[in-house]
Amino acid sequence: MEGKVALVTGAAGGIGEAVVRTLGERGVTVAAVDKDETRLRATVAKLTADGFQVEAFPGDVTSSPDVEAFVDAVERRLGPVDYLVNAAGVLRLSEARRLTDADWSFTFAVNTSGVFFVSRAVVNRMVPRGRGAVVTVASNAAGTARVEMAAYAASKAAATMFTKCMGLEVAKHGIRCNLVAPGSTETPMLSNMWQDGESARKASIEGVASSYRVGIPLRKLARPENVAQAVVFLLSDHASHITMHDLTVDGGAALGV
Repeated sequence: MEGKVALVTGAAGGIGEAVVRTLGERGVTVAAVDKDETRLRATVAKLTADGFQVEAFPGDVTSSPDVEAFVDAVERRLGPVDYLVNAAGVLRLSEARRLTDADWSFTFAVNTSGVFFVSRAVVNRMVPRGRGAVVTVASNAAGTARVEMAAYAASKAAATMFTKCMGLEVAKHGIRCNLVAPGSTETPMLSNMWQDGESARKASIEGVASSYRVGIPLRKLARPENVAQAVVFLLSDHASHITMHDLTVDGGAALGV
């Protein structure tokens, strides 16, 4: 993977940051994209101080013109994009019947339309080159019903099927499109769900019968690097004959379904 160029969205923290670091460790030059410019630049400063080749590209994945602009900028400054990782994501918790229009629209704007806009912009540039790999970070919630996660689960299910359909269409161009579906992972997105820190963490692991959650058979939360390693595997030549695959990284929480 050394010498390749990757574009990673949602790169300012959590899984996205871990993906950037893991790619950097393999000699990949990374375009780190995030809407939060302050956090993004702090993250990139930390990664470059550690010796990785990372450059910040502030951008909003929910804006098609913005996406086209930052993808153009990446290719002009760093070279053709070999790898795309769609890691930008948001979560709005609410019972389905109590979701607001704004909650629904924002969730789909980032988690679904963002994947569409960025994938379209990057893959259209990959096709003439006849190579490339895409990984979308989805969720085990895309296939497992969760209380108060209707918008999130639906948006991730849509992104999952979009990525697989795209993968079917561009396979003839030598481009692979796969997914990684994390479960509960130690990121701010998860901790922000917890009203009572340690007991909520324990409940995530042990399960909550009243919410129909079975817990995590491996008895631990994922770390961002666990997810990042799965992403990088699917981008790499080790996965050269894998496309349209959904790799679940959840410690068994979805019971292998």
